[in-house]
Amino acid sequence: MEHFIWNVNPTLLELGPLQLRWYGLLFVGSFFLGLMILQWIYKREGKNPEELDNFLIYVLIGTVIGARLMHCFAYEPEYYLAHPLEVLKVWKGGLASHGGLLGVVVALYFFAKHYGQSFWWLLARTSMPGALTAAFVRFGNLFNSEILGLPTDKPWAIIFSNVDMIPRHPVQLYEAFSYLLLLLILVSVYRKVSASFATKILPGIFFTYMFTMRFLLEYTKTRQAEYTTDLPFTTGQFLSVPFIILGIVWIIWAFKTKDNGTDKKAIKG
Repeated sequence: MEHFIWNVNPTLLELGPLQLRWYGLLFVGSFFLGLMILQWIYKREGKNPEELDNFLIYVLIGTVIGARLMHCFAYEPEYYLAHPLEVLKVWKGGLASHGGLLGVVVALYFFAKHYGQSFWWLLARTSMPGALTAAFVRFGNLFNSEILGLPTDKPWAIIFSNVDMIPRHPVQLYEAFSYLLLLLILVSVYRKVSASFATKILPGIFFTYMFTMRFLLEYTKTRQAEYTTDLPFTTGQFLSVPFIILGIVWIIWAFKTKDNGTDKKAIKG
């Protein structure tokens, strides 16, 4: 059986010692597209979009710091504990999505506090651009030929010739498209419910859906951690479980505290 061969150069453009990589373009580009989503939300709910002028700075810093620390100490702890200065060398690669999410949450807290906004309101709305960024990161992983799937003989398998000639699950695409579907779900729910109920329900949907998909798709993915255990779960699955539980509890809480008076009417637009 012939399989699609992926041999794309991860570097889009070289200018002397400087390189523009597909991953970086997609990563940063997703933040700008996400900002456009938030600007639409701000206008829709009668808020001033100019308050978002410094939003990207907060979120980018939070994402990179959180993702880097989680990668270093959850996936390769022995190496980075022995070489602590290597933690600072982000340009060498190594970012973990679970840590990136935690970093964003912390960044949103400080942003909301600085600008006098509701943290919970902002967290709920940021779930939509968050799903978009998660999808673009996985597209970036595809261009880097990383986060590889397990070998398979499925007709849609992809050979990453920059790595080997083994047909593998295109798990990067599995995740990317599942997160784009999450974005559509979040936007659809947001448009149909009231602002107050959106604040309650959106984070729960985000956590439950995203990390359930992450847990399930780990079964088609090669192990990312440098160490191994005798347990039948990967590091990514262990890290996903608390978020899944949090999401389920959050959804239950949202419906139990729903006020049919204030949570009844959706915002138009």
